[in-house]
Amino acid sequence: MVKETYIIGEIGQNHNGSVDIAKLIVDLVARPVKEEVFGLDLKPMNAIKLTKRDLNEELTNSQMNLPYDNPNSFGKTYGEHRAFLELSDEDHFEVYKHAKSLGLEFVETLCAIGCMSLLKLFTPDYLKVASRDLTNIPLLEVMAETKIPIILSTGMAGKKELDDALAVITKYHSDISILHCVSQYPTQPDNLNLKTILYLKKHYGQYRIGFSDHTIGISAPIVAVGMGAEIIEKHITIDRRMKGTDQAGSLGPEGVNRMLRDIRVTERWLGEEDLYIDKSIASAKVKLERSIATKRELKVGEVITEETLHLLSPGDGYKWNERASVIGHKVKVTIPANEIIYPEHLS
Repeated sequence: MVKETYIIGEIGQNHNGSVDIAKLIVDLVARPVKEEVFGLDLKPMNAIKLTKRDLNEELTNSQMNLPYDNPNSFGKTYGEHRAFLELSDEDHFEVYKHAKSLGLEFVETLCAIGCMSLLKLFTPDYLKVASRDLTNIPLLEVMAETKIPIILSTGMAGKKELDDALAVITKYHSDISILHCVSQYPTQPDNLNLKTILYLKKHYGQYRIGFSDHTIGISAPIVAVGMGAEIIEKHITIDRRMKGTDQAGSLGPEGVNRMLRDIRVTERWLGEEDLYIDKSIASAKVKLERSIATKRELKVGEVITEETLHLLSPGDGYKWNERASVIGHKVKVTIPANEIIYPEHLS
C-alpha cells in the first residue's frame, strides 16, 4: 500500500495583499497531476497555508518605523509594508472556503495571540507554529488550548527549544507534527542537514515528522520523502518574477507540478521493506537471465560433463545451481553448440 505524503503549499505572503491572487495560488495547487510515461493520475497537494500576523505584536515601534526602500517594498516603512501584505480575518476565511471547495485542507500559521480572532470565523485543519515562535510559550499555550492539531517548524530550534514547546502543547493534546526546517532563505546546501529527519524519527517517533523546505528547486523534498518525511511544506506562487521577497525562492506552476509528480511517484517507488521477484519483471527474467547451454555440439548418447557447459540467455532452462540435473545425464537428441539444454534433451 502506497503511503501518502501530506504536502502543504505555503502561500505565506506571496498573495501580495490580494485575496484574488491567493485564490489563484489555491487553484494552482488543486490542479490534477499527471505522470506522462505510465499515464498515472496522481494526487495533487493536500493543503494550502496562509500566515496571519498581528502588527501590534510583531516588531518594536522603532523597527516598524524604519524606512523600507527596496524593489520588494509595498510601503515607505517596514510597518507600512507589513500592513499592505496583511489579509483580514474575513479574507483568510474567503481563501479557506475556496480551498475547501476544491477539496484541499487548510493550514494557518498564527504569529500572535491577537490572531486567534481568526478562529471565530473558521477552524483550520492544522495550526502552524512558525520557527520564530517555537519559544513563544504564551502563544503555544493558547494555540494548544484549542485542541486543533499543531505543526511545529524547527528552523531556529535545538533539542531544548523543541522539548520545551512540546511540554507546553502536550498538556492539552499530542496531535503534533514536527518539521525539520532551516530558517535560511534560500538554504545553502551545506546547511540543510536532511539527516535531522532521521534524528527526529528516532527520538520523536510518536509524532508525525516532516520537512519544511527553503531550498531552491525540488530535489530536497524528494530526498526527504525517501528518508521518511511524512509531511512536505514548500513555498508556492503563480509567478516567481512577481514583486515580493519570497517569490523568487518559491515554486511557480511548473515547479509545483514537477514536485508533486516526483513526490507522488517516489511514494510508489518506496514500496515495502522486502526482497522479492516482482511479477512485472517476469518477461525480462526469461529473456535476459542465463541458463545452462552447450559449449559444443552434444551427440546422442553422450554423457554431459561440466566442461561442455556454459551459461547463455534466455533464462527458461536450468540454472547453474541446478547443474546436477544435467551433468552425468545422457543426451537423448543431438544438441547444437551454444543452445539451451532443456529436460526433453536428456534421458
